[in-house]
Amino acid sequence: MYKAGTRFIWLFTLLWGTGNFFTVKRGGSAGYVNVTAYSQLPKECNVDGFKNWFNVDKFCVQYFSNPLNFSQAEFSCRAKAPGGHLVSVHNRNSNYDLLAIVMKFNPKNLRIWLGGYEFFKSGKFLWIDGTFWDYQIWTPGEPSSLFTSQEECVEMNWNHVGKWNDDSCSVKKNYICAFKRKGLMDE
Repeated sequence: MYKAGTRFIWLFTLLWGTGNFFTVKRGGSAGYVNVTAYSQLPKECNVDGFKNWFNVDKFCVQYFSNPLNFSQAEFSCRAKAPGGHLVSVHNRNSNYDLLAIVMKFNPKNLRIWLGGYEFFKSGKFLWIDGTFWDYQIWTPGEPSSLFTSQEECVEMNWNHVGKWNDDSCSVKKNYICAFKRKGLMDE
C-alpha cells in the first residue's frame, strides 16, 4: 500500500466559495502538516503593456512556465520588465498570492524559483532585487545545505506547498518575475 517514509496526500480540498481557500494535509513518517492558503488570484496590475501581471504587495508579478536555471530565470525577468527580477517575498499574504498564481497557471508543477539566494556560503540569504530579507517560511529542516555551494538558491513548493527550500541553482524550474509598481501605475 504505502512504503514507510514516503509522503502521500491525505486530503486535498479546494473550495471556491465565500472562503476561497484550500487545505492540504500531507502524511508521512514525520506526521501531518496542514497548509492553508488563500487561492483567490490577486488583482491584475494596471500597467500599459503588461497584460497578465498581478499585484502582489508593491510589485507586479507574472508566472512563467518555461523552466530555466536560477541565473537564466533572473536574466529572463530583467528582459521582461523595467527593473524586473525574480520575485522577492516580504510577508505571508504575498506568499499566499504567489501560491494562488502558481496553482492557477500550473497546478501539476508547483515548484518555482524565488529571487532568494545564499550569500557566498555565509548562511545568510538575500533577495536578488536588493530588497530587505524580512520574511521566510522554510520547509521543516531547510535550508539544509548552508555554508556549502551545493544548494544556494531558493525555491517554493518543493516538499511542502507554500514553503521554501534551498536547491541547486543549476536545476531548471518555472519562475515568477516581478517589478516595482511605483512610477509605472496608470492610476
